[in-house]
Amino acid sequence: MAQTFTEFSESAKSNQPHYLVIGHPIDHSLSPLMHNKALTYHNIDAKYHAVNLRPDELTSFISWVNRDQFLGCNITIPYKQQLFEIVDELDENAARAGAINTISKTHANILVGSNTDIFGFTNPLLPYSSEIEDMRAIVFGTGGASKAVHIALEELGVAEIIYVSRNPSGEIDDVNGTFTKTVGYDQWQAFTDDATLIVNTTPLGMGKFRNKSVIDESDINLLDNKICYDLIYNPLETKFLKQAKSAGAEVISGLEMFIQQGRKSFQTWTNKDFPVDEIRSLLREELQS
Repeated sequence: MAQTFTEFSESAKSNQPHYLVIGHPIDHSLSPLMHNKALTYHNIDAKYHAVNLRPDELTSFISWVNRDQFLGCNITIPYKQQLFEIVDELDENAARAGAINTISKTHANILVGSNTDIFGFTNPLLPYSSEIEDMRAIVFGTGGASKAVHIALEELGVAEIIYVSRNPSGEIDDVNGTFTKTVGYDQWQAFTDDATLIVNTTPLGMGKFRNKSVIDESDINLLDNKICYDLIYNPLETKFLKQAKSAGAEVISGLEMFIQQGRKSFQTWTNKDFPVDEIRSLLREELQS
């Protein structure tokens, strides 16, 4: 069980140089395993801790970030937008997304908010950039993660994004030359012909939804020859990715996004390389166990 912020702040850990991941809940985060491996790899005198930040502790945390021992943090649900206002500066991606998942501190104690989710999502798609450019992407889900996905797909030159929602607005938009439309779960099938990429940003496939998928069994054949990307990394292979594999699709696990967003955060904090291969092996071993 992760400590609450109050428990952490009253513990001996808080007196040592530290990085944090904060969220509510946060118990199953693998970020500490990943980042402590990188800190040890570079012999950096600091530890990374997961902290369950309750809503009533938010004010105390905002004061805490000014302490010398606090070196930076990652932010997850539900605070990516709430903590947007506490930083002194925003990087370009954070400003575009309207959300931060990383706070770093300069030598002048200036707090900088970043959004490394965009880099994390984009990096695993770079080998497929020629197949994605000027084509259509289908994105399941319109929650917080879909904003970073949208920005990344814009940068990759996707011509059209079809969002699939349980509450479709039917809204059509054109943002920076990328055409978007929101449709229902009974409508997306009509848009697969010119689509090369299908992305799941919903929770279907993890936790209590582990045996669920955004794709009905009757539609599995529509995944043939597509690139199917699931943002979920636990389990390593979701039901959606199993369906995609059986249909002959290329699959990308959310583990790669998780590692790459962590890599970008670590580089922002330390200006050092992330030992990606070692971390990938460590996380795969943990998830398979």
